[in-house]
Amino acid sequence: MRETRSMPVPDGLDGMRVDAGLSRLLGLSRTAVATMAEEGGVQLDGVAAGKSDRLTAGAWLEVEFPEPKRELTVEATPVEGMKILYADDDIVAVDKPVGVAAHTGVGWSGPTVVGGLAAMGYRISTSGAHERQGIVHRLDVGTSGVMVVAQSEHAYTQLKRAFKYRTVEKRYHALVQGHPDPSSGTIDAPIGRARGNDWKFAVTADGRPSVTHYDTVEAFQAASLLDIHLETGRTHQIRVHFSAVRHPCCGDLTYGADPRLAERLGLERQWLHARQLGFNHPADGRWIEITSEYPADLEHALDVLRAH
Repeated sequence: MRETRSMPVPDGLDGMRVDAGLSRLLGLSRTAVATMAEEGGVQLDGVAAGKSDRLTAGAWLEVEFPEPKRELTVEATPVEGMKILYADDDIVAVDKPVGVAAHTGVGWSGPTVVGGLAAMGYRISTSGAHERQGIVHRLDVGTSGVMVVAQSEHAYTQLKRAFKYRTVEKRYHALVQGHPDPSSGTIDAPIGRARGNDWKFAVTADGRPSVTHYDTVEAFQAASLLDIHLETGRTHQIRVHFSAVRHPCCGDLTYGADPRLAERLGLERQWLHARQLGFNHPADGRWIEITSEYPADLEHALDVLRAH
């Protein structure tokens, strides 16, 4: 059954094109609204409106949404250690363990968030490529922490937009070698692919703009625990930025960490954890924050440092 919504046109949309105004009002792309209008799904005061018609404040708006896309099947594979932090009809937030990818891809046949959710019985939005159902952002395989997935088409559209326009607050915790100076600051340096290496990244003159804000939470003799707020979301951004200022994430041998310190801390991966996500809920706009606790291996590394 098709979903319909009726309401007066808000004053703030007066004079705007139907596709532009309803895109803003409904949180859909202009293309999606234009398609709805072309199919007769948008009416103003009982008359079908075209995508380029103008909205009039106070006019009675009726919108009929298209039938939901057919749900695609994803191979359900239980993921050991993956926990649900929050779930409702629109979104589900998981605590992603290390060694788990967001979705399947070239060269990856291991456990995925999408497969794990399917095994738990969650119905995920079909937007995007088949293997990426509901995925609105990603965490590296080697990074643990909170990750949100869209369950509804509306949530998928809203959250993709929120990540694109950086209205999502992404906070990470990282244990880095040494003591950054200043103890709180910003790293603003473009990131691109490392020369001669397709899977490694570096600060490069022609890279994409990348901004990382950080504060020191706790200082140890050999390392510092940082609270990090990402303004941009480049691949390996935190790892690359702190390696560039000679404070690589502990355990991150790919980006120059000391293997002896990693061994002493019992680390077999970089100490980097997606600590918290904050965003406006796609259904009602309320601000929601979801927090993930440290997994055992990262907590152990801190215990070792605190004991010395």
